[in-house]
Amino acid sequence: MLNNPEALIQEKRASGDLRMIDPTAVVINSDIGEWVYLGPDTMIIDSTFGDYSYTDETMIIYTDVGKFCSIASHVAINPGNHPMWRVTQHHMTYRRRQYGFGEDDQEFFQWRKDHRCSIGHDVWIGHGATIMAGVSIGTGSVVGSGAVVTKDVSPYTIVAGVPARPIRKRFPDDVIVKLLKSEWWNWDRETLEARFENLLDLETFLKKYCAD
Repeated sequence: MLNNPEALIQEKRASGDLRMIDPTAVVINSDIGEWVYLGPDTMIIDSTFGDYSYTDETMIIYTDVGKFCSIASHVAINPGNHPMWRVTQHHMTYRRRQYGFGEDDQEFFQWRKDHRCSIGHDVWIGHGATIMAGVSIGTGSVVGSGAVVTKDVSPYTIVAGVPARPIRKRFPDDVIVKLLKSEWWNWDRETLEARFENLLDLETFLKKYCAD
């Protein structure tokens, strides 16, 4: 799909649709931002997916994903649950119609809907990570490959492992406060283009846009 990205971008701009969504991607009842890339076999259900974010071969359900997020392949966000408290945890106990046991267990499904995940802006989620129901990932954070995140992650924090635990913060606390206050991810396209080079150097960015 991206063999000639420059030509594709020009084509998208001409059409007014700046999203790049693979034909195999499944998007159901979700809001997708601009400059988004959804690669092959991506599934997004009842979610939001912010501007400039990208992913492929990923399942995202009942989740709000911010802008500029980098989500690697085979990530699962808000995956399915099973009723371990019942005699059998098989999904026949809640997908009852499929097995001829009456109406589906709507209360069971509602629990998952009520425990949405929240992914902040500029978050990097590594290959094969799992974000469990109800978890919030703060802006600027990094989730290591294969991690299973069961607890909220603070902004600009790197977590890894099973279950995921904090490794370190990307920047000192005072810098994190300044970056969060800048809200650069909300810049419009014109501003983003004009200030793009400054996003590549932390010291310059802080001096120009985060002065006390």
